[in-house]
Amino acid sequence: MRILLVHNRYRSAAPSGENRVVDQERAALSALGHDVELFERRSDDIDGWSTARKASVPARVVRSPGTRRDLAAHLRRFRPDVAHVHNTFPLLSASVLHACRDEHVPVVATLHNYKLLCASGDFFRAGQVCHDCAGGAVRPALVHGCYRGSALATVPVTVGTVANRRAWRGLVSAYIFLSEAQRLLMAGLALDAERVFVKPNFVPRPDVTPPPVRRRAVAYIGRLDEAKGVPLLLDGWDRYRALAGDDAMRLVVAGGGPLADRVARWAADRPSVELAGHLDRRACQELLAGVRAVLLPSQWEETFGLVVAEAMAVGTPPVAAAHGSFPELVTPGRDGALFAPGDPDDLARVVADVDAYPERYESYGGRGATTFAERFDVRHNLERLLDIYRYAVANPVYGAPRAAPVVRMRSHGSS
Repeated sequence: MRILLVHNRYRSAAPSGENRVVDQERAALSALGHDVELFERRSDDIDGWSTARKASVPARVVRSPGTRRDLAAHLRRFRPDVAHVHNTFPLLSASVLHACRDEHVPVVATLHNYKLLCASGDFFRAGQVCHDCAGGAVRPALVHGCYRGSALATVPVTVGTVANRRAWRGLVSAYIFLSEAQRLLMAGLALDAERVFVKPNFVPRPDVTPPPVRRRAVAYIGRLDEAKGVPLLLDGWDRYRALAGDDAMRLVVAGGGPLADRVARWAADRPSVELAGHLDRRACQELLAGVRAVLLPSQWEETFGLVVAEAMAVGTPPVAAAHGSFPELVTPGRDGALFAPGDPDDLARVVADVDAYPERYESYGGRGATTFAERFDVRHNLERLLDIYRYAVANPVYGAPRAAPVVRMRSHGSS
C-alpha cells in the first residue's frame, strides 16, 4: 500500500509523543514493505522566519493556501492509496483535507488530543478538568483565553475550529481515537459513527531487560507541568514520606518543562528524590525497567499515555490517576494500580502499597508484559491500522455535510 503521513511536527523544545508516534508508524509500516512518505511542517522553522512571515501564522491556523498547493503537488507525484493525517496545528490547518479531496485521496485522521473542541487541546483549565467547550461552544475559550493564557492568541484557534468543522466532519473517511474515553469526550464533534475507530498507539518492543532485583524506587517520566499532575506528585510524595519517615523509597523524576525550577527547589532538601533531567529513549527504558512502578498523576484526561505501554513493555506496573484513558489501559489488581484523580492522599497510599508489597507489584508487572503483547505490540496494532486504511480506501468521503448544532454539556470542575 502507498501511504502518505501528514504531520505538523511539534517543537523540539517540548518533546512530543505525537512526533514519536508518527516516526514509529513510518518505520513500522515501511518495515512491512509498504511505500510510505511523509509530508510535514516543523514548528521549529517558525523561529527562522521574518517578522512579516511570523505574523502570518495565526491566519495559517485557519487556512493555509500554500500548504494546500504543496500537498496537492506531493499527492500528484506520489499517488498514495491513503493519506494519514496527524497534527495539523499550527502550519497545516484543515487545508490538507481540501488538498486530499481535490486529488481524490481518502483521509484517515488520528485525533491525538481534544484540539477540535478545546482551544488548549486538553480540556484542562485553571488547574481543573473543564468541559465548557465539549459540546462545540467556543465562547468560553475566548472569555478565559484558553490558548497560552491569552484571549488574543485564542482568537485564531477558535476561528479555525469553527471555520473548519465542516471539513473535519465531511472530508475524513476514517477517524482514529486513541481510547474509548476520548471518543466519548469528543461526542460534541457529531462525527459519523460508522467512520469512527478506537485504536491505541503501539510501542516498539524494547531491547532492555529488567535487572534481577529492581531498585527500591518509583519513577515519574514526562513533562513537568500542571496538566501532567506534577504539583499533585510533589504533594503526594510528601504525604508518602510522612507515612514512611526516614525509610522512604526513592523517587526518580525525569523530564523538563515549565515547572522544572519548582521541582528542583522542592527536591533540593529531599534526599529521597533524584532528578534525572531529559533522557533519551534508551535511558527512559532503562529507568522504567529498573524501578518498582511508574507514577502517572495526570490532572487532564489523557487520551492515551505512552508511558503506560512503555512501562508494561518492560514489566513495570503503572500507578495512574483513574480518569481519561487510564482505566482502559490499567486493570487494578492485575497489571497495575489506579488512584483517585487529584487526591494526594490516595496517591500516597498507593505508593506506600508499592513499597510494602514488592512481590505483588512484581506480579503486576509480569501480567502487564502480557497486556503489552496483546494490546500495544507493533504487529497486532499495525494489522488494526491497515484494516482502517482499507476501510477508508473502500469507503472514501469527499463531501462536507451540513454543520452539526452546538450541543450544550455540563461543565466538570469549571466555572
